[in-house]
Amino acid sequence: MYNFFLGGNDNFSVDREACRNLLAAAPSTREICQINRHFLKRAVHHLAADLGIRQFIDHGAGLPAQDNVHQVAQAANSDARVLYIDNDPMVVAQGRLLLDENDQTAFLDQDIRRTADIWGSAEVARLIFRDEPVAALFVSVLHCLTREDNPWALVHDVVSRLPSGSYVVICQMASENEQVRGRLNDYLCGLEDRWGEVRSFDEVERFFDGLEPVGEIGEVSRWWPDGYATPRQTSWEWVAYGGVARVP
Repeated sequence: MYNFFLGGNDNFSVDREACRNLLAAAPSTREICQINRHFLKRAVHHLAADLGIRQFIDHGAGLPAQDNVHQVAQAANSDARVLYIDNDPMVVAQGRLLLDENDQTAFLDQDIRRTADIWGSAEVARLIFRDEPVAALFVSVLHCLTREDNPWALVHDVVSRLPSGSYVVICQMASENEQVRGRLNDYLCGLEDRWGEVRSFDEVERFFDGLEPVGEIGEVSRWWPDGYATPRQTSWEWVAYGGVARVP
């Protein structure tokens, strides 16, 4: 669905039908996906080019799209290393095909909730130096976890493994309108496999507890916008909400 909303070709009729249904419930979804992607690119470029970050872990990477994390990071810093994580078989296959000729990247087939297994993997041992700052990315993935998954504990577990001077990038679907959240969550609950949860702004801001924000925590088209043609939403039933923060 994300690939379709970004104008990609790696999607199927079932994805396109699901997108049409979601657009009926939330007409701004296409713009939000584009805003989310622009935010990811700005954040990765800033971290690599301006802050000298050379290590990135992309949790819930999804199907390859335009300007993937390693492409943005390595364009700014040729030494950048990127670990992608996802447990969708098609995503893993496509991701490994994309990375076949890039030895500074890897695609780990793993559930992002299994933090200990991720950090104990051979891919982390090869790519991630434990004494060097890391950028942990959670972009357009935390809303795929329900409250029962306790995504706050997941983020804080990852943060606890990062050295001082690391960064966390977070963006998820959110709404301040309780009725809208209820309607969208009812839609998500109606799917055969519940997709996740739309959260309030306060709930998203909880992910940043104990961290030092870099710029504004908020609707992400406003984060570091100078020089970027970021799409704007045409309706506001939900937004892509989040930001970037430093690990003290």
